[in-house]
Amino acid sequence: MRSAHAMKKAVVELYPQAEVAILDTFRYANPLLEKIVIGTYIEILKISPVIYGYLYRQAERGQPLSGRGKTEFNRILNLLAAPRLEEFIKNFRPEIIVCTHPFPLGIVSGIKRKGNYQGPVFAVVTDFTVHSFWVFPEVDCYLIGSEALIPECEEFGIKPERVCPTGIPIDPDFNKIYDQRRLKEQMGLDPILPVILIIGGGLGMGPLESSVKVLGREHHDCQLLVVTGTNKVLQDKLSEITPGLRCKVKVFGFVHNMHQLMALSDMMIGKAGGLTCAEAMAVGLPLFIVDPLPGQEERNAEFMVSMGTGARLQERDLADAVKNYLKDKNMLKKIAAHAMELGKPNAAYESVKIMAEAVSPVKHR
Repeated sequence: MRSAHAMKKAVVELYPQAEVAILDTFRYANPLLEKIVIGTYIEILKISPVIYGYLYRQAERGQPLSGRGKTEFNRILNLLAAPRLEEFIKNFRPEIIVCTHPFPLGIVSGIKRKGNYQGPVFAVVTDFTVHSFWVFPEVDCYLIGSEALIPECEEFGIKPERVCPTGIPIDPDFNKIYDQRRLKEQMGLDPILPVILIIGGGLGMGPLESSVKVLGREHHDCQLLVVTGTNKVLQDKLSEITPGLRCKVKVFGFVHNMHQLMALSDMMIGKAGGLTCAEAMAVGLPLFIVDPLPGQEERNAEFMVSMGTGARLQERDLADAVKNYLKDKNMLKKIAAHAMELGKPNAAYESVKIMAEAVSPVKHR
């Protein structure tokens, strides 16, 4: 939903007369289906990420679940969710539909295939990989995170004219320029010592607690900012242990100023979610990914490493790796420069402009 809200902010700024509706498809169309699909996804990740990774890989291009399995899955989703979504489309009468997740995209593609929607459909791929579940012939345009993903699109038979490497749409606030020293002072931090940002995504998942303990006990020459998202239990637990650590540590729950936290940081340790990777590159922040979850996180981690914008680490190597990078400031600057070069902070604006052109090509030239 973050990409959807980012694009809405861009629409409001660029085309204030436009009407935008953001729909949580499953929640709106079938709350029970939302609980089953989203609940199952989260539980699998918590209990056995390996199983999720296996299923993800089995559904990639050329694998068993990418064909008949995908077709059957989308048939069930359409059966359970399409009727109410069709009613919404009929009443709202959108000129364009944008999907930031492959499951709603499959439903919308089915609706268009039946002729119950005739306008353009945009797929905003929110990872640095292209999975088979994103691929439907009814999609008019794919907005992807990087030019490097164009060959993947071609392997799926997606013609180049249907692909635009805008970058993953992120909050326009990531396009702002900040004074790092001033931001550190405003946060009550030492303006000289490097700042390490540790995040666990919206759910506070991943080896977040152990990372804080390891770095906090072994490093005194840095400062830690920790974001636990909606995981209040973890936030309270970390707040209790931080007074005994060697370096200054600030613990946050869910935040609305991630763009500022990233801008004042010198490196980030965290999950390899697609938007997180895009945000880090937008501000030139080196990302160090610790034990990424199997599936799209692994693919995002592979992309970041291949582009020289981050590194993939095992938890046991974290302390030594951070120590080495803090010592080798030239290497850290090199990674930051790569990230800044490949970052697309204007992705939300570029995406919206392309959509406007599709709706009214003469008006927006």
